[in-house]
Amino acid sequence: MTAETSQTLDRGLRVLKLLADTDHGLTVTELSQRLGVNRTVVYRLLATLEQHALVRRDLGGRARVGLGVLRLSRQVHPLVREAAMPALRALAEDIGATAHLTLVDGAEALAVAVVEPTWTDYHVAYRAGFRHPLDRGAAGRAILSARQGEGGHPGYTLTHGELEAGASGAAAPLLGLTGIEGSVGVVMLSDSVPERVGPRVMDAAREVVEALR
Repeated sequence: MTAETSQTLDRGLRVLKLLADTDHGLTVTELSQRLGVNRTVVYRLLATLEQHALVRRDLGGRARVGLGVLRLSRQVHPLVREAAMPALRALAEDIGATAHLTLVDGAEALAVAVVEPTWTDYHVAYRAGFRHPLDRGAAGRAILSARQGEGGHPGYTLTHGELEAGASGAAAPLLGLTGIEGSVGVVMLSDSVPERVGPRVMDAAREVVEALR
């Protein structure tokens, strides 16, 4: 810690990160051990975070991330969308297909940014706000493949006709971003995806990751 930083704030943020990384919550003792501070300090941190609804404690006393975090997370989508737009525009124009950024929202894939090419005679209509199950469509499947550390193609996923008859998709996951699960992809009216599209989608995904760092 330097003179310009707040030790208390740092500890509070570390508490949130620790809780975000667990599905079953943590006890005061567990937090105390992981933070390397005494239980009294942890109690004070939790009490403050609870006042802002960022942390809640269940009947067993285990601390979990609170619903207040959701209110903060709603502001993430516009920031991510803005950062991704240059890469999406370049991808759409290069491939001549509708490009999209998709993020995980619960058990669904949510398109948060969509860019259509300007020079094609026709393209797939795909709108921001479109939702679909994670296990359908290239965007969701790319995210699931990243979770499992696998994929039918190195670094990207291809699908056909899973969300719209006659449409094919290619998507690559956003890798190396803490707290964000998503993918960048394209959807096109064709029976198959041209060979160069997969690697190009991977490049666009890397560009978005760099823009968000």
